[in-house]
Amino acid sequence: MAKVTGIGGVFFKARGDRKELADWYRQHLGMALEDFGGAVLRWPDDRADDGGLTVWHVAERDTQWFSPSDSAFMINYRVDDLDALLAQLREAGVQVVAGPEPHENGAFAWIVDPDGNKVELWQPNAWDPERRPG
Repeated sequence: MAKVTGIGGVFFKARGDRKELADWYRQHLGMALEDFGGAVLRWPDDRADDGGLTVWHVAERDTQWFSPSDSAFMINYRVDDLDALLAQLREAGVQVVAGPEPHENGAFAWIVDPDGNKVELWQPNAWDPERRPG
């Protein structure tokens, strides 16, 4: 049977100026924008010790996971140094909703982009049930 093998792209509409929103992601999250206006993220560039993976999940209709955003989606970005990135974001005045929070597969934090979308940041590591929050 043919099957899905990974996430090929993440696409969403800007509520305001598309170029300004893309530039915010470039400036604050280090997304290297290509000539077409988007970024290409390559697995070989990611050096995390989890071996590289992307999680896909359908949330319940009434989930509060994406709050305070009213968007029907939330994107999780893998990051290489969550603490340093959060410091940069706070210094730049970006709204940090929560985090960092340690979990068995890495550390997570959440921010809000200029369009009001909640964004999940994840510094991955290899799965370790001993790191499960108590």
